[in-house]
Amino acid sequence: MYENIYESIRNAAQKRNLRESTINLYCNDVRYFLQCTGKEIADLTIEDVDAFLTKKRLEGRSPETYNHYHSAIRFFYKKILKLNWDDEDIPRMKLNRSLPTVLSREEMSAIIDVTKNLKHKAMIATMYSSGLRVSEVIHLHYDDISRANMTIHVRNTKSRRDRYTILSQKNLDLLTEYWFNAAGPGRSCFRVHGPAATLIIQA
Repeated sequence: MYENIYESIRNAAQKRNLRESTINLYCNDVRYFLQCTGKEIADLTIEDVDAFLTKKRLEGRSPETYNHYHSAIRFFYKKILKLNWDDEDIPRMKLNRSLPTVLSREEMSAIIDVTKNLKHKAMIATMYSSGLRVSEVIHLHYDDISRANMTIHVRNTKSRRDRYTILSQKNLDLLTEYWFNAAGPGRSCFRVHGPAATLIIQA
């Protein structure tokens, strides 16, 4: 029923170089919004958005989920429907921010020591030592490691900007052991499939 709308969202998002994951999220959230309203596109109003988001908030949806809906519908209304949108009238939810729990060196060493799989051991050490996200670690390439400067060249970041991070000696030793004994120099990365990326940080 709304397929032309989703295609318009995809085209508008691609023109703005949005990530494919973001585009899919926008399409899915707008699809859900349209199903909930049950209205024709021409009959949609700002009040429909307010009612939808208010309902999600009262249902106890997290600020992150609420803001996902907000961003997708805002994009839809402004870029596709060309309707006026006032963030003062339809604000985003404030996020509940708290400091993360950081494991001590001793706690992290104990986790690494009891991890049997060499790949997982090296990945856990890299995430802890260098502060990389799982998505960044699994795209790490052999040539991204600078042994002379003790740094890692991080590509494919969430912000799409390359950066460098410090590499510890213990981390380098584990990476070297993995690539030379398990993967071999020149192999692309720690690529994992399915739920493995989650499992390695629960090891």
